[in-house]
Amino acid sequence: MNPNIKPYIERLNALKFDDMYQNDFLLTWEKTDQEIEALFTVADALRHLREHNVSAKIFDSGLAVSNFRDNSTRTRFSFSSAANILGLAVQDLDEGKSQIAHGETVRETANMISFMADVIGIRDDMYIGKGNTYMREVAKSVQEGYEEGVLEQRPTLVNLQCDIDHPTQSLADMLHIIHHFGGVENLKGKKIAMTWAYSPSYGKPLSVPQGVIGLMSRFGMDVCLAHPEGYEVMGEVERVAAANAKQSGGTFTKTNSMQEAFQDADIVYPKSWAPFAAMEQRTDLYGKGDMDGIAALEQELLAQNANHKDWECTEERMALTKGGDALYMHCLPADITGVSCAEGEVSASVFDRYRVPLYKEAGYKPYIIAAMMFLAKCENPQQILQELAKQGEQRWMK
Repeated sequence: MNPNIKPYIERLNALKFDDMYQNDFLLTWEKTDQEIEALFTVADALRHLREHNVSAKIFDSGLAVSNFRDNSTRTRFSFSSAANILGLAVQDLDEGKSQIAHGETVRETANMISFMADVIGIRDDMYIGKGNTYMREVAKSVQEGYEEGVLEQRPTLVNLQCDIDHPTQSLADMLHIIHHFGGVENLKGKKIAMTWAYSPSYGKPLSVPQGVIGLMSRFGMDVCLAHPEGYEVMGEVERVAAANAKQSGGTFTKTNSMQEAFQDADIVYPKSWAPFAAMEQRTDLYGKGDMDGIAALEQELLAQNANHKDWECTEERMALTKGGDALYMHCLPADITGVSCAEGEVSASVFDRYRVPLYKEAGYKPYIIAAMMFLAKCENPQQILQELAKQGEQRWMK
C-alpha cells in the first residue's frame, strides 16, 4: 500500500523555500521561517516513507563526502544514514591520509574531492573564528570550480557543527520538541532552559547552546540561558536570539542561577560548554603553537569548572519544573554522575528516566540532514516526494 504523502505535499505547497535549491546550510538563522518549516516537513515526509518501507532514493550514484575535524558518533552516523537513504555513497575525508598534510590548499582539496560529490558535510567546531570560516571557504571554492567547468555539479555544503552553530542538532532537537508537544502551534509560551552544567572535562564547544537559543527563540517560546558568571556564549548569537524572540512573541532571558532557569520550565537542556573568552584564548594559543600555554589553560579551566559542581540536573531540580516532569534533553553523550564520571551534568536517575526520549531525540537527526540534502538537490521536492510515494518501491523485501 502506497503511503499517504498528500499532507506533506499540501504543507510544502503553502510555503516559499525556492532559495534552498542549490544552496548550502551553514547557520539556522540564515534561513527563513518558511524554509525551516519546509525542512521539518520534508524530514517528516522522508521518515513517513521509510516507516512504510518505501525507498526514498533519488540518486543511483554519487558521493556524500564527510570531513570530521573533531570526534563524532551520532552526527557521523546520521550523515551516513541521510546519504544512504537518498542513494549516495559516503566517502570520509581523512585529512591525515590526504595531501592536506603536505600543504594542499583548501581551494584545491575542495575541488579534488568534488568531481562526483553531491554533498559535503563538515564538522569543524574546535576553534573560535575558524570552523564556519573554513566551511565558507570550501563553499566558495566549489562554487568557483562549478562556474569554471571543473565540476559537473556544485556540491551542497552541510554544517555538521562549527564554532558558531550546530544546525543539524538544534533542528533535530526542535523536531523532537514539536512532536512531543503535538505541533508547533503548541509551543507559544513554553519555557526552555538552556543551562550550563558541570563537566569534569573542558573545551566543550559553544555551538550546541548557541544553536539552541538561536533556533528555539523563533517559535514564540520563553528561552532562558543560564550559566555561572564567566561562561558567556558569543554575544552575536545572543543578539540573534533576542531579535528572534521579539519577532516571534517569545522572550529571551539570561540568569546565573540554575534554580531560576529550571523553575516552571517545560523543557530543560543542561549541557556543559567552555567560556567563550577561554575558547578565544585557546584558539590564539594554538595559532602560536604554544602547547605549554594550552596545557596551563586546560588546568585553569578544569579548576574553574570544579567551582560549579552544584550545577547538575538532579531530581530536586527537575521537581522545580512545570508539573515536575519537564522534557529533559541533551545532544549526547551526557556526563552522568556515578556512571560515566564521578560528578557530572545529570544524575543517573534523571538520565535513566529519559533515556528512551533522548534516543528518539537523536533519531530525528538523520532525517533532518537528509531533508537538507533533498531540498538543496530537488528543484520541485513536492513532485519528487509524490513520485516516490506513487512508485512505492520497497526498500527491502519483507
